[in-house]
Amino acid sequence: MLVDCIPAGTSTKPTSTPTKSISASGNVLKANHPASSTPTYSSSNSTTSPAQNQSPGFLRGVNIGGWLILEPWMNSDVISGTGAADEFTFSQNVPDAESRLQNHWQSYFTEADVQKLSATGINAIRIPIGFWAFDNSNTPYIKGADAYLEKAIGWARNAGVKVWVDLHGLPGSQNGFDHSGHAGAVDWQKGNNIQWSIDILKTVAAKYGAQQYADTVVGLELVNEPISWGDNNVDTTKQFAKDAYNAVKAAAANQNLVVIMHDAFLGPSSWTAFPGQLNSGRRFGVDTHLYQIFTDADKSLNQDQHIKKACGWSSDLASANKVMPTFVGEFSGATVICVNPDGSTTAGESCSTPGCQCQSASVDSWNDNMIAQIRKYVEAQLDVFEQNSSGYFFWSFKAPWAWDFFEGINKGFIPNPVTSRKYPNQCGYS
Repeated sequence: MLVDCIPAGTSTKPTSTPTKSISASGNVLKANHPASSTPTYSSSNSTTSPAQNQSPGFLRGVNIGGWLILEPWMNSDVISGTGAADEFTFSQNVPDAESRLQNHWQSYFTEADVQKLSATGINAIRIPIGFWAFDNSNTPYIKGADAYLEKAIGWARNAGVKVWVDLHGLPGSQNGFDHSGHAGAVDWQKGNNIQWSIDILKTVAAKYGAQQYADTVVGLELVNEPISWGDNNVDTTKQFAKDAYNAVKAAAANQNLVVIMHDAFLGPSSWTAFPGQLNSGRRFGVDTHLYQIFTDADKSLNQDQHIKKACGWSSDLASANKVMPTFVGEFSGATVICVNPDGSTTAGESCSTPGCQCQSASVDSWNDNMIAQIRKYVEAQLDVFEQNSSGYFFWSFKAPWAWDFFEGINKGFIPNPVTSRKYPNQCGYS
């Protein structure tokens, strides 16, 4: 099954802040770890020998979103009152933008957060960062985020956690969404922006693909969520993937570094020809983002139907993962449902049954029935990913609503450790 394409003009994350944003700072998480050993990529599906596939193992990860690229719905404390729509306009128009960014970078994500993540069984973090952290020439963007990426890699190493560096924003914006750094026009494939992107990736690969980082930095994502409509041509995107892969491999001393390409909303099966073309074995991977909250069709589902749809992702993930490492780089616990007192669910953001509750309500008010329904959905997704992919990354470590990993651990809608199950066998996996 192909992943549903996101229609043009639709962001892949909320464009406005939900009712309440909960901070994870100060939360104490249980120091539990999975009892089972960590499998290799696709333990049952791998087509390569152990000698060929010296992988970092199955990645159970969390995104560090809203840290090194601002997202208004996640970073209202930084952006509120400035009139900025993204990091481009924030850097351009806010007089004290640099000091605000420095304060944000220093406090939003810390080594204590890495330790808390590790305590839940998380063994990897995906860190979004913008191109301007490495080259902000002729742009208003403020440099400095790369120093904090460096800190994060050190924190991860200390905790035994792997790092995936994600180029979340490239010159010209690959999707026009605020999380690319610049909302609006999509100019990534215009002018010199593709070559500039590759030059930046070569810089990143030369540094983080060095042997001194090989114990921790296991993946480099070429580009996050390039759209496949409007001003982006799919053939140009695929040619970029080939050229950028070859450039990264030439620049990186660590040949075990996995180079990852987002599926451009085409589904992972659309990329299965690439490993052979690139002669990369298990070193070219694909990243797909699986959400059930943005389309009208998804908004019409009750929670049982959301779970059934999640279980249905198995086939496409498994078939792609046999050919190349296939990751779910983003997913969440968010759906548009309401829960009745008897535990049954309906689609929507409002309900009239006495005692019913909708997921759109404040997280602090969620009752046991709501927590149970979100947990069922999260566990079903985790089961599918564990069985059929090479790893997953929840969006995000802290965020509003059901996007908040730490809040999920504290409230109980995410299992702790992440390999534990309260609702096993929802998708037929024992």
